Amino acid sequence: MPAFKVGVVGLGWVAGAHIETLKKVKGVEVAAVCSRRPHTDAELEKKYGMPLKFYGDYQQMLKDPEIDIVDICTPHPMHPAEAIAAAQAGKHLIIEKPIAIDYESASKVRDAVNKAGVQAMVCFEVRYSRQAMAIRETIDRGLIGSVHYGEVDYYHGIGPWYGQYGWNIKKDFGASSLLTAGCHALDLLLHYMKGDVEEVMSYQTGSKSKYFKPYEYNTSSVTILKFADGRMGKVASITDCLQPYYFHQHLVGSEGSVLDDKFTSLKWAGMWKDKWSHLGVPVVDSGDVSDHPYQPQFAEFIQCLAKKKPMPYTDFETAFETHRVVFAADRSAAEGRPVKLSEFRKK
Repeated sequence: MPAFKVGVVGLGWVAGAHIETLKKVKGVEVAAVCSRRPHTDAELEKKYGMPLKFYGDYQQMLKDPEIDIVDICTPHPMHPAEAIAAAQAGKHLIIEKPIAIDYESASKVRDAVNKAGVQAMVCFEVRYSRQAMAIRETIDRGLIGSVHYGEVDYYHGIGPWYGQYGWNIKKDFGASSLLTAGCHALDLLLHYMKGDVEEVMSYQTGSKSKYFKPYEYNTSSVTILKFADGRMGKVASITDCLQPYYFHQHLVGSEGSVLDDKFTSLKWAGMWKDKWSHLGVPVVDSGDVSDHPYQPQFAEFIQCLAKKKPMPYTDFETAFETHRVVFAADRSAAEGRPVKLSEFRKK
């Protein structure tokens, strides 16, 4: 079967990681890139080690009949218009998170994807990390019983030493700490706990450090989630910390708990609550996109396209639900009140 051909939009740090990942995935090849910065085909081949067609005009790339998939790697506010145009051109989609920086734009992308009947995957790739897979397995196998409380927190100081800092500091680009980065943590919490979120309450603040002063929005937030069945969750998104990257994960159940790469389980003979056992998997410990688990996610997307079946875990609808919760949280912080998810239509 011929390989799916991808056109990558944007040619920055994230795009480079996507291209290098796609080179390792069977059944797909990167055929073209589109960027506002001019490049020659020869320059691109030298940089990426394969022939690539360059487009300076996005609409021209969308007209290329050889392109099956458009991979959107541009700054956040550009995602909606690019995704909608690609869907209308009949292209499948890989969309870097977030889908959009506001609910209305995200909804328009959703409508376009559904109307066109194309498949879309959103890059919540942390679900495909070995740590997340192991934690989800302990839950699915009932090793920690019924999970009634969970917290997943994102600690990553996005300062001037980080690639996206120059545009991420702007309100109309980054939008919020939770949307620009901490959504990975919120998405993972929803992945673990499943079920519908009924209401959220969120608070925001920011660091007085000179490194984070240029931000036009608060760079720390804490969000409390109330699920429809009464369970609770918490997500901290701290993008103004001066410490190593830390992706905190803690799930509390009726038969045990999981804490990062440790767990207890009364379902496992010989274990007790007084001593942690180790999952023995690498933890999520880097904000460098080259370390993100894109490969298993991209591989599954391509396999699902080939089999013409929906993708699990990071399909568009699942990602849209995560965005609904993020938008509710940001509204809660802005208006100083609890926000029900019913304020944002689901279907």
